[in-house]
Amino acid sequence: MTATTDGNPGAASPGEAAASTTHEPRRGATASDLDGTAARAAERAVEHLLARQDPEGWWKGDLETNVTMDAEDLLLRQFLGILDADTTRAAALHIRREQREDGAWATFYGGPGEVSATVEAYVALRLAGDLPEAPHMARAAAWVRARGGIAAARVFTRIWLALFGWWRWEDLPELPPELLFLPKWFPLNIYDFGCWARQTIVPLTVVSAKRPVRPAPFPLDELHTDPARPNPPRPLAPATGWDGIFQRLDKALHAYHRVAPRALRRTAMNVAARWIVERQENDGCWGGIQPPAVYSVIALHLLGYDLGHPVMRAGLESLDRFAVWREDGSRMIEACQSPVWDTCLATIALADAGLPPDHPALVKAVDWMLDEEITRTGDWAVRRPELPPGGWAFEFHNDNYPDIDDTAEVVLALRRVRHPEPARVEAAVARGTRWTLGMQSRGGAWGAFDADNTSSFPNKLPFCDFGEVIDPPSADVTAHVVEMLAYEGLAQDPRTRRGVEWLLAEQEPNGAWFGRWGVNHVYGTGSVLPALIAAGLPVSHPAVRRAVGWLGSVQNEDGGWGEDLRSYSDPGWIGRGTSTASQTGWALIALLAAGERDSEPVRRGVAWLAATQREDGSWDEPYFTGTGFPWDFSINYHLYRQVFPLTALGRYVYGEPSPGKER
Repeated sequence: MTATTDGNPGAASPGEAAASTTHEPRRGATASDLDGTAARAAERAVEHLLARQDPEGWWKGDLETNVTMDAEDLLLRQFLGILDADTTRAAALHIRREQREDGAWATFYGGPGEVSATVEAYVALRLAGDLPEAPHMARAAAWVRARGGIAAARVFTRIWLALFGWWRWEDLPELPPELLFLPKWFPLNIYDFGCWARQTIVPLTVVSAKRPVRPAPFPLDELHTDPARPNPPRPLAPATGWDGIFQRLDKALHAYHRVAPRALRRTAMNVAARWIVERQENDGCWGGIQPPAVYSVIALHLLGYDLGHPVMRAGLESLDRFAVWREDGSRMIEACQSPVWDTCLATIALADAGLPPDHPALVKAVDWMLDEEITRTGDWAVRRPELPPGGWAFEFHNDNYPDIDDTAEVVLALRRVRHPEPARVEAAVARGTRWTLGMQSRGGAWGAFDADNTSSFPNKLPFCDFGEVIDPPSADVTAHVVEMLAYEGLAQDPRTRRGVEWLLAEQEPNGAWFGRWGVNHVYGTGSVLPALIAAGLPVSHPAVRRAVGWLGSVQNEDGGWGEDLRSYSDPGWIGRGTSTASQTGWALIALLAAGERDSEPVRRGVAWLAATQREDGSWDEPYFTGTGFPWDFSINYHLYRQVFPLTALGRYVYGEPSPGKER
């Protein structure tokens, strides 16, 4: 990676990004030439994607995030006393490779350095034996000190440091396990948090109560601005605002920690342990994601579960499955795995690119997806107790938390395939559709995992200084649901119309929609336009025309589309960034749905995809175009660069899919 003068690797101004050119598309091609070029590109992409299918029927690309996953994995193993030399060496190879020239680590490719990521990466390399005097370590330490030292890191980083005495527990926000006693109607009960936050917070209440400290293997004085005063007090906000109120609540909880009745606290921790164990998945993980698994293992260990206990053994084995070993001997930790999501998107892409609907690969994919259907009740039933189960999760194993986005896309994928057991497909689709409709929030839209998970209080807690901790409805999830309902013949259902009305109200003045789970307005707009058209909006509708105009206005000069993650924090980046295959695919999918097949923007976008395709039928994409939390936690889904360009090319060549139309 190379650094620019402002220290951001590969960064460019919004204007420069819009004008960037990676591959020059063909110029002066006739419509017939472009049709043939697109068809050949689609054929190569189909062959590439088919070759990547697992024998069981699923697809899964790597899910790349940032080095905090790798650092925390090493810290966990150090805490448990199981850190081994091979794991440490492999993780260190990956972490060193991700360091920027200025000494920092970023949270996404080409992004600015980030304090917490740099602190955690530095500590991990110290565990690997890198000395503070080494040039790369000295640069990192100086970079951290210049930005406030460890004291400027987020709460979760300082919790990891507190586990080894590098930070004082007294200087962290308090999170008492008695939180689990709050009734479901009371503000700040655990079900007011999004499922990913809930699964992390419950085990952390145990850690916060126990306040463990393992002997530190080395000091970290070099990461403090003043080693003699490493824990400077944070200023108290005025009591008249919510920040001040919650800061004072935290002070009260710290006082309570000193006098908490032992019997009550012991009972609370036992309740937390039971809650954690009940939610362990069949493969040993928690929620199919790495952070809750890590904290659950720590919490149970503190409560007396030894490493040989079946729960602990299964949990540690599940964490090993998050590791991706590279040919060079390095090891990257995935925060999550996305086989259901990748498989339904790959199925849609292949079907829309002309693969026969009864092709063995598609039938095998449907068989696997049908086996992954979730038919048991999970935490979503707290808000919807009468709703029968149905739907799909994102991961291999996450039966407690099926999600609405995956369910909508799986149903769309199932409808693309002619399966030899149609009654089995119909039954699964009916259950998934019923569950999805039941998860509609009061305003008419859909969140990802829960209904009406919109309390404003959790985000205000001093503990919650990193990412989104609630799950409000989003335009991209709502759009996928509306599109699915339209394909199920429910375009005129009052619930679908409420979703359409919500989407129309959420359109921004520039004509775009915000992207919650993908970057960013290109993703939101690429999701919403096909849904609105499927739901019956004419292509002449003013909302459609505004969106089409916006997409045309942000197309890069090279013919592609890109949007940098910085668009979440800086409006100047909205719709601007280096062209990527996945984002170009999203824009084309939207424009094709809006009837723009013969427009110049579509022709230029298709030409860009064809010109940037590699010989093996794939595309290269180092940029992060997915999100866990907008801006705070970014994701590079390695299969996005294959499925979305193929979907766009397929729809360009074979036409738009529509309800009731067999491909």
